[in-house]
Amino acid sequence: MAASPNNPLPATKTLDPQSNGQDSNLEHPQPLPEAIPPSDPQSTADANPGEKRKREDQDPNQNSSAHPMWKTSLCSFFRRHDGSCSHGSTCRYAHGEEELRLRPDNTWDPTSERAKKATKGENGEKLAAKQEEEHEVIMTEMVMDGEDGEECGDPQLSKCLVHLPRKWHADNLRKFLSEQGITFKSAKKKKGMVVGFVSFESAEQLKSAVEELEGKSFGNKSLKVADVIPRSFERKVKSGMAASVSNASNEVEDGVPNDDGSALDDSTSKVKSARDAVTPLAHMPYSDQLEHKKNSVVQMLKKLTRNARKACPNGVSLPEWVLKSKERGGLPCELEGIIESPVVHGYRNKCEFSVGYSQQGKPTVGFMLGNFREGVTAVEEPVDCPNVSKIACKYASILQEFLQQSSLPIWNRFKNTGFWRQLTVREGRSAGKVADENFEANISEVMLIVQVCSVGIDDAQITSEFERLAQAFAAGAAANSPPLPLTAFVFQDHQGISNVAPTDAPLRSIPVLKTENSLGQETANNVVEARIHDCISNLRFSISPTAFFQVNTLAAEKLYSLAGEWAGLGPDTLLFDICCGTGTIGLTLAHRVGMVIGIEMNASAVQDAYKNAEINGIKNCRFICSKAEDVIGSLLKEYLNVSEKQGQLSSVLESSEKETLSCEEKDSCTTNAHNDGESSCQEPENHSSENDGKELQNQLQESSTSTDGNSLVQQFKNVVAIVDPPRMGLHPTVVKALRTHARLRRLVYISCNPESLVANAIELCTPSPEKVEKGKKDNRGWRNMSSAGLARHRAKSMPISEPFQPVKAMAVDLFPHTPHCEMVMLLER
Repeated sequence: MAASPNNPLPATKTLDPQSNGQDSNLEHPQPLPEAIPPSDPQSTADANPGEKRKREDQDPNQNSSAHPMWKTSLCSFFRRHDGSCSHGSTCRYAHGEEELRLRPDNTWDPTSERAKKATKGENGEKLAAKQEEEHEVIMTEMVMDGEDGEECGDPQLSKCLVHLPRKWHADNLRKFLSEQGITFKSAKKKKGMVVGFVSFESAEQLKSAVEELEGKSFGNKSLKVADVIPRSFERKVKSGMAASVSNASNEVEDGVPNDDGSALDDSTSKVKSARDAVTPLAHMPYSDQLEHKKNSVVQMLKKLTRNARKACPNGVSLPEWVLKSKERGGLPCELEGIIESPVVHGYRNKCEFSVGYSQQGKPTVGFMLGNFREGVTAVEEPVDCPNVSKIACKYASILQEFLQQSSLPIWNRFKNTGFWRQLTVREGRSAGKVADENFEANISEVMLIVQVCSVGIDDAQITSEFERLAQAFAAGAAANSPPLPLTAFVFQDHQGISNVAPTDAPLRSIPVLKTENSLGQETANNVVEARIHDCISNLRFSISPTAFFQVNTLAAEKLYSLAGEWAGLGPDTLLFDICCGTGTIGLTLAHRVGMVIGIEMNASAVQDAYKNAEINGIKNCRFICSKAEDVIGSLLKEYLNVSEKQGQLSSVLESSEKETLSCEEKDSCTTNAHNDGESSCQEPENHSSENDGKELQNQLQESSTSTDGNSLVQQFKNVVAIVDPPRMGLHPTVVKALRTHARLRRLVYISCNPESLVANAIELCTPSPEKVEKGKKDNRGWRNMSSAGLARHRAKSMPISEPFQPVKAMAVDLFPHTPHCEMVMLLER
């Protein structure tokens, strides 16, 4: 309906007639109430003369007699069309910030600059305090230990610059400072970090530099100038360590503001603890933690709906699940809640402790207080972390005491030199569920993995040091009451920059002296023998040093049970366990399916998977050691194209025996997983052509053999995939293979990172375009895309195939006291 001066507002509409039926505020819809002002503005003015006089000082373009929501939202049509709106001044929405009015609840349109400034003002002090706290944590070897013997001078005249470009080197930083007219003594920066360190000759230089640099823009971030907590001792002089540490304590206690107003090192009380860094939700009751995580999952699921709507190709109607999302509050499917962890304290069966220095300069084994890229290298002991067991804390303490006397240096993260890097404690629990407070009583096996860098260190010295460390671990374990379990001790030689070592990093098993409950000394000459065991769903699993295993065993049982329930398994099911690790998911569900095909790239994990199948007497599993993206396509073809290969096999048998099995007989030849492959199907009496078809049959089903040695092709009516990828999600090639194989009708996605699940689900669930885009020319902006944006981009080139649709989702809390949780989503087509 066209607008006119006498009828500025449609009597029954609540939407902008120029917005194609959508609310004018696309990002934050604010629908107007049904009550609409009278069509005659003058009649309203006559009825409320007092109101007219009260608002005479307002802009004459504003309709003073309009509804309270008049001009309280920005007109999206006006913004999108370069200030053009056919309604003009009669439009109910504001044409710019100057027309915008305050809403009845004293808030501004969330998309307006005023709202953003108000929000920033409300949170500014809290955010500034948080940033100050985070920046003051920074402590680094670089400030006190100059390169090539150069010293950085007085730490009180040093500053840290935060939010610098990661690609910059020290030369880039020096050039930038010179261009800004900054006088400085020295400047240091390492590529890959967002922080740099600058020292000055005097307080005047420092003050001038702070005023000039604070707030400088780099892209979408502003430069921050932060204080530095320096090393207050010289590691090169071991004999002077104690005195230096004492001086450091005095410096911190006496820290007061400088003449220029900058704070010195009085940040000991402000620095967050390892508990805050590792378990930021530990201060909340567990019920509140669950609610917090559920709300986070809800927001992530809504992101899937929004991006699927954007990714839907032109000319293709939106999927039904997207259309129905409005009925679910924007969710792509029903979120059935969150499953709580059976144990919330000391639940981690694997803890990786960094080796570094505390704020006071003491060699420490624990957790870093922040991100290394942000310049934080301080390490604090894990004694207050509720997710770490007392056993793991004790072994960290033993290594920390040992390092006080070690002649080998601790790893320097800036210079990439040193020896001691990391301690990993892996725990194995015996069968049986216990209460939260007695959970650690079930820990029966412990493996210790010490990561080092052997570059420049003599082998004889390394061997001697580890023999001493093994004795220290054994003595510390025996001295504890009750004695601590100690099953294996391994050291890993890793020479890379990050502590994340590749799976093929050299491992060496060290003999450990058993506690008094054990006899003699156990020597493990082969690293494969260094392993521990854990139990899930009454199955026993063997775990090698680098194999993946869920860190919360009891919660993992609930996770796998849920996945099996949603997968709709049966004796005629072929289950693909993608990213299977040590085979935990496939093996726990093997008794419910015909066959399990596991895919894992970690060779030691695949060995563990076969060993676990053997330990538990499971014979209907096959594990492939490869990247999933390299083999998933061929495996799906091999096992899903049964009908075609069955025809080939039948022709072989028919030519020699003149007898074939009927379709009904073949369908009844499903093998039970725990009957050693016995089949109820009757075989032909004559088997002279058995060898001719045996190779083909083995490709189809290795475990499907009858008791008399005659191979049979097993038919799988139900094909299901369960994926449990790492945090980065599934490789695009894997997503493409899963999407394009029509026989795969059901997919259960288990994710430790809901954001990667959303990205993969966009590709799996977005309808195919009518014409596939190939050879996309402009890919220059992919580095700046979000994971969801990249998924939308890849969905355009997805081969024409039937998309999945989300059916239901559930969150499972495997990580109490942290913001993280697992999410399970069922996809069907």
